[in-house]
Amino acid sequence: MPTSATSAALSRPSSSIDLDAFHAEIEDLRAEIKADLGEDDLAHLRRIERWGRIAATVGFATAWIAPNPLSMAALSLGRSTRWLMMHHIGHRGYDKVPGVAPRHTSRIFGRGWRRWIDWPDWMTPEAWCHEHNTLHHASTGEIADPDLLEQNTEWVHRQPRIVRWVLLVLLAMTWRFSYYAMSTMEHWLSRRGGKPTFWQVRRELMLRCWAPYAGLQFMLIPLLFAPLGAWAAFSVLVNSLVADVLANLHSFMIVGPNHSGSDLYRFDDRPRDDGEYYFRQVVGSTNYATGGDLVDYAHFWLNYQIEHHLFPDVPMLQYRKVQPRVREICERHGVPYVQESLWTRLAKMARIFVGDDRMRRNAREDFALS
Repeated sequence: MPTSATSAALSRPSSSIDLDAFHAEIEDLRAEIKADLGEDDLAHLRRIERWGRIAATVGFATAWIAPNPLSMAALSLGRSTRWLMMHHIGHRGYDKVPGVAPRHTSRIFGRGWRRWIDWPDWMTPEAWCHEHNTLHHASTGEIADPDLLEQNTEWVHRQPRIVRWVLLVLLAMTWRFSYYAMSTMEHWLSRRGGKPTFWQVRRELMLRCWAPYAGLQFMLIPLLFAPLGAWAAFSVLVNSLVADVLANLHSFMIVGPNHSGSDLYRFDDRPRDDGEYYFRQVVGSTNYATGGDLVDYAHFWLNYQIEHHLFPDVPMLQYRKVQPRVREICERHGVPYVQESLWTRLAKMARIFVGDDRMRRNAREDFALS
């Protein structure tokens, strides 16, 4: 069973961590990953894509009959698989794999008109790649991190306790629509300098995100079933609406706890060098249970969050291969490697969200970093 970091790793060590040596070993592992890229990675990607298509097909094939849990769950899984694909392909995870099809590269997948084939979601692929790949990964856990949950929920902590928990549930059910679309669009519009106005953001959200997605999923697709009768179209609409809530819940449960918890660190400044940058990616992230395609698929391969933040541009399959090596390197250098079940991490994230716990902030002092 995965366990959290040892108490020794979380206490003040007697000597400083050798960040240069730690950095060198991670870079050596990166070179090994690069040399191992090949057809196995592409076959694995195609298999996961096929699973998502099967789920979506089952969902639509049964959605017209009546509102039912099978269609809702299958449609949700199909949409979540699109999210999974965009996350790893958009990170350039397959760009350097020999023989990769152009449609599975970051230059093509989800770009332009292919957005509606590859990743029709509440946000635009370009805005998401900028907010997530560029801003979040470059400043994980820092004030500049747009996804720093503790910082983003400071206003929640001032609300009555029952309101805080209600807000958490509402966010989990709607977060791709209510938070992520807005955050990604605001940062996308700000990328060349200057903060967009409230109405500029809402206009772009309506024109490029909310209206197109809602029009596709909740109007056009149900209307395609209208020849089967009004009940069929209504059933598709209900199944699609509930599937969207389920997809939000599924993705929020996985993404929300990745960098939050009282045993993880946030940072008030920039890392001094590459060694400290790698150190921060580890101590500011958490893994979940790992191993096997079914377990990893259920977690979108974000159960390897530590490995993903060390190597964001490698294929999904590589994370499973290198995870034991990364953990061993971290433990040998005294760098805490946190890995617990999703349910444990959800509870820790929730306590940060409602203000019952705070994240750690003094990594340099706690680990005697010179």
